[in-house]
Amino acid sequence: MVRPTHAEIDLSAIAANVALACRLAGPETRVMAVVKADAYGHGAVPVARVALGAGATWLGVAIPEEAVPLREAGIACGILVLGPIAPDQADLVAAHDLDQCVSDQAQAEALDRAARARGRVLALHLKVDTGMGRVGLRPREVRRVAEKIWALPSVRLAGLMTHFADAEADEPGFAREQLVRFAEAARELAAAGIPAPLRHAANSAALLFLPEARLDLVRPGIMLYGYHPRGPRGGPESPLRPALRLRTAISQIQDVAQGESVSYGRTFVAPRDLRVATLPVGYADGCGRLLSNRGRVLIRGQRVPIVGRVCMDMTMVDVSGFPDVRVGDEAVLIGRQGADEITADEVAELQGTISYEVLCRIGPRVPRVYLPPPPAASATAS
Repeated sequence: MVRPTHAEIDLSAIAANVALACRLAGPETRVMAVVKADAYGHGAVPVARVALGAGATWLGVAIPEEAVPLREAGIACGILVLGPIAPDQADLVAAHDLDQCVSDQAQAEALDRAARARGRVLALHLKVDTGMGRVGLRPREVRRVAEKIWALPSVRLAGLMTHFADAEADEPGFAREQLVRFAEAARELAAAGIPAPLRHAANSAALLFLPEARLDLVRPGIMLYGYHPRGPRGGPESPLRPALRLRTAISQIQDVAQGESVSYGRTFVAPRDLRVATLPVGYADGCGRLLSNRGRVLIRGQRVPIVGRVCMDMTMVDVSGFPDVRVGDEAVLIGRQGADEITADEVAELQGTISYEVLCRIGPRVPRVYLPPPPAASATAS
């Protein structure tokens, strides 16, 4: 018995989005499906299996701990940890044979020790900061650090990577500048006599808008889940298919008289006699508190307003226009119902954020129901 509040994940939509990414990348460029943050709230293991079946050959995670359930599920392809690690995480990387992004010599040395202790050689991807201002080496530092890594016995330099700051911009001039700096870093490696590793830079936006950034491998994330990196500016003609539908069912309906209030803080006072439905979903489930007195949900294919403050576990909506609405009727917070659809982009705009955060914020107590069920076939190494 599944909880009334649950997220339906359309795996056929994810497969279609991955296939689109593969077509854009072209036959000579590998595709890494980014499944960090539990596949942006969609469930990492089922999404990974579908992505690999649809043409991806790599997976990307943010921290080593995210890779463990993938390996335990029998997924054997290359998995790159995209974020930096602390020294005591190095053994986890080695234990599960992960590729690791590094941006300094100390990280590489910790990984070398962990790999040596386990009798294996780990693959490292050197990260270059070309303008993101977050983590990575400056291009002028690449040769010095790469030479140090090259001398370590239990690691190998398998990749050179960077990350774009604003590839989704209408005019991606800065992203092109970043590519120039990245090429400079690649030349530094060549000058040191270090064989050219796998070069990768493109996120979803660069894959869509910057063909010259596709290089040897691309790392799409948000587009795999059906959302455009430009948000609503992506336009209704976007070929991407949103994969997640967040739904619940009415748990109670009551009459609220004119002048009576609803929820904490009495921020909503009924301007007339109303019928108010309570939904068993709240901000602990991903229905953000900033939607209080602003958001909408779909009931009977029509939009109804959220009234009062969104609570941790419950949300109230005005169903006065539906005299025959019943306890148990479906309410959709994200996704399609009938002819209408509420997208994560729309929900994000109401809260001053982006679809990425809205999707990631759907909590672990919300069951994921997969349509169709995830395939059982295991993935092979890239």
